[in-house]
Amino acid sequence: MKNMGFRNLCLVNPASALNDEAKWFARHAVDVLESACVCETVAGAVSGASLVVGATRRKGRRRGVFMNADAGGRRLFSIARHNKVAILFGREDRGLFNLEVEECGFLVTIPASREQPSLNLSQAVMIVAYELRKAERERGAREYGHRGSTEESETPESGRECPDGATAGAGRAGELLVTHAELSALYARMAEVLRLLEYLPRGNRDLENKMMANIKHLIGRAGLTGWELKMLHGICSRIEKKCSETE
Repeated sequence: MKNMGFRNLCLVNPASALNDEAKWFARHAVDVLESACVCETVAGAVSGASLVVGATRRKGRRRGVFMNADAGGRRLFSIARHNKVAILFGREDRGLFNLEVEECGFLVTIPASREQPSLNLSQAVMIVAYELRKAERERGAREYGHRGSTEESETPESGRECPDGATAGAGRAGELLVTHAELSALYARMAEVLRLLEYLPRGNRDLENKMMANIKHLIGRAGLTGWELKMLHGICSRIEKKCSETE
């Protein structure tokens, strides 16, 4: 992390955050380790972020939209210029669980050999951090070489094709987005409203979870501005009012 200029480390329920072995491996980055925050849950660790992105090698349409690390790094950097973003890495041995993937707006993956696609956690962190660093340098080179360029230059990844065939824009460059905690509250309310409309089938938890996961991926990969969040809450309030009037 420190090699690439990053310092904000958060550890989720670690076995041991700061022992002698960890300090030995950290070498000249012990300050990063000592300043790391420790959370009991993933939700608590990412609650203040406007966009959460997961790093994983395991693909599948149920896991959401994937981007290769280079394209994902450029998109993340575009959003991170004005918003707090979090990159979620899994366990050394088992990676991210499906429930943790659901917290992510989209996923980044590192193209590797099919014979040995898994990377050590430290290697994955280094590569993703490098892609973010590279995106920063590319941005600086463009701004230095094209003073007074148009707003379009800020979203070079607009409409880029993701590896699984889905289209993802460059993000919300220049816009302030709401936090993950605010999005989580919206998702809970949307689920209640959908049950109220009987859109979510009663008793079918698998289908309900699948639908809500798709909604989370849809909204999470672009984020929401404060005005958009208020608008969706307003729609929910209107639906709740209409349903109460018909009872």
